[in-house]
Amino acid sequence: MKAPRPFAPGIPPAVQDDLRERLRRARWPVAPDAPPWRYGASQAYLARLIDYWAHDYDWAKTEAAINRFDNFLVELNGLDVHFILERGSGPAPRPLLLTHGWPGSIIEFLAVIEPLAHPERFGGRLEDAFTVVVPSLPGYGFSQPPAAPMSPREVGTMWRTLMVEVLGHERYFAQGGDWGSIVSSWMAYDHPEHVAALHLNLLGIVSAPPAERQTPEEKDWIARTAAWRAPEDGYRTQQATRPHTLAYALTDSPIGLAAWIVEKFHGWTVPGTQDDPPFSFDDLLGNVMLYWIGGPGPASWFYAKTAEDDLRRFPEGTRVTVPTGMLICPRDTMPPPPDSIIRRSYNLVSRTDAPTGGHFVALEQPAYFVEQVRAFFRAWPLSRAAGPG
Repeated sequence: MKAPRPFAPGIPPAVQDDLRERLRRARWPVAPDAPPWRYGASQAYLARLIDYWAHDYDWAKTEAAINRFDNFLVELNGLDVHFILERGSGPAPRPLLLTHGWPGSIIEFLAVIEPLAHPERFGGRLEDAFTVVVPSLPGYGFSQPPAAPMSPREVGTMWRTLMVEVLGHERYFAQGGDWGSIVSSWMAYDHPEHVAALHLNLLGIVSAPPAERQTPEEKDWIARTAAWRAPEDGYRTQQATRPHTLAYALTDSPIGLAAWIVEKFHGWTVPGTQDDPPFSFDDLLGNVMLYWIGGPGPASWFYAKTAEDDLRRFPEGTRVTVPTGMLICPRDTMPPPPDSIIRRSYNLVSRTDAPTGGHFVALEQPAYFVEQVRAFFRAWPLSRAAGPG
């Protein structure tokens, strides 16, 4: 196993100059006479965002926010994978793996790494400290893309290698949302001897019962989920079937890439078609930049491989046996599921229904996210004990 190599993430000036030139000569579509977000990204909002990107956004600040932590590259399955490592305070910080998804990135976690690793700096208890590991998924940000689509199950095994063989953590905690939920779920499913407990802010694996065995509550949830997906799932269909066709547009047009990503930061966070996303331009553009620098195409390949391998459900009659906590946010990408649905796929031991928030909870509500993660893992030991500590 090759040792991790220190790494200082950065973007060459020539890449930044080319980006600004593309932004300045943007070609805009005709805007529909409709509510701002009704048919996709609001053109008025996007125009303000792109103007800020071209004239005021400072990548150096984003770069400094990433580089304030220790960054590394390590070869896993023949790919150079980028990860942040922040060693926790005190004599016994517990290892915690945080995994992002699409259309997010490590940017989602920058505001929570220090509070999780050093709670005493924020009025917390030293015994709550974690050693925090935040990798970039293959094909995202500074992680090398695979030569062909790979699955979240494969990445879960790569993450197990990172935590156990590279970093030496025989037992560790895992947290994830979006693809991070699915990657972490398969990792816990395949390697329960290493994952001490699992915390998710999205139900990544859904093993619904056959129609004849569904309860009225389950039938209602399945119907509401289908109704939500009808107008929302176009992105998934495209990325799961013809991701490379989409890649030509997103790789060549920064405005197209920003629209494709930012529309989800609106739709998966804000109700209705009027209000703008509750994120700063700097956070949104820092996230978009991590897709732009390496070419965004491979980031969507997870959808295709997951569909091909039917990895959105576990084999019939099986589930994650690791103790699992769920944080359900009301504006996430599906209606809040009943416990019976969750328990078909997970050993559910804790559930919190957040009063507000959406898909990007660590970025939208970092203090609340930290509070929930601490509270859940505080109850579970790293040992193989059967119950809470």
